[in-house]
Amino acid sequence: MLIVTKTLSFDAAHLLTGHAGLCRNLHGHTYKVTVELGNVPPMAGQPEDMVMDFKDLKTVMEEDIAACCDHTFLYDSESEVECDIAATLRRHGLRTYAMPYRTTSENLARHFFEKVRARGLPVTAVSVRETDSSCATYRA
Repeated sequence: MLIVTKTLSFDAAHLLTGHAGLCRNLHGHTYKVTVELGNVPPMAGQPEDMVMDFKDLKTVMEEDIAACCDHTFLYDSESEVECDIAATLRRHGLRTYAMPYRTTSENLARHFFEKVRARGLPVTAVSVRETDSSCATYRA
């Protein structure tokens, strides 16, 4: 199997309602998201020795990840506290992005995996790195 990866960075704020540690407080990360694609069999329109043009994968990642999440408050739409914060931010013209679960790196990886897969791409894994030493990966 041929595999390609592309990494994209974006900055966002979040908090983890119900978490016992410091991450229950509002804080931010420069996230690094890596999308891994594999081609068995090759994608339609691609030669057998190429999974996908890196420029095209970058465009997908910019449209499906950075456009909604960069410089945004990521929040859990099931959390009353996080919804209140998001509503306040929106009233002041600031960006928010809702997810139906806590905004852990694990859930972000799963969320981005599903968004890329919805494009019909042969995604095999998505990793979300919130620090140099902390990374979560979601695989099919």
